[in-house]
Amino acid sequence: MDPQTLQATRLWTLAQPVVSAFVTSVVRDFTARDDVLQEVAVAIMESFDRYDPERSFTAWALGIAQNQVRLYLRRRQREKLVFDDGLIATLASTFEARTAERLRPLDFLKDCLGDLQGRARELCDLRYGQDLKPAAMAEAVGMTANSVAKALQRIRERLRGCIEQKAALEGRG
Repeated sequence: MDPQTLQATRLWTLAQPVVSAFVTSVVRDFTARDDVLQEVAVAIMESFDRYDPERSFTAWALGIAQNQVRLYLRRRQREKLVFDDGLIATLASTFEARTAERLRPLDFLKDCLGDLQGRARELCDLRYGQDLKPAAMAEAVGMTANSVAKALQRIRERLRGCIEQKAALEGRG
């Protein structure tokens, strides 16, 4: 797979749940929704060379989805419930904004992970970076599997607290 197709696939995989939710909010027929979503994916792959990496990929994909939804609605003109272009644009921007809100805790997680040191950092790397199970981790660091599991639980609680604290501070700022 060439690098451009690989990058397009990676970005689409991240944006697809939001785009799918947007399409579902407008296209109520599940079969038609799947067809529209497939057309969006094809259009994204075909036009990826025109994507500006300085822009949000999700916003760009939602723009393509808006066009595909409009095409679908024009073909289905005979239906009684048809959304106008303004409503479709409003829905797309709402989905984009909600996505940014949902992804913000991931930024906090990156910061909080960066604050981890010593054994906590090592255990996180073994578990989530190398995808080792507690038994294999225990062998690697000279602990029991039970101790590793408990340490991971404490680390996750610490990370959760850190994320919540950063979110609260941002909410006040």
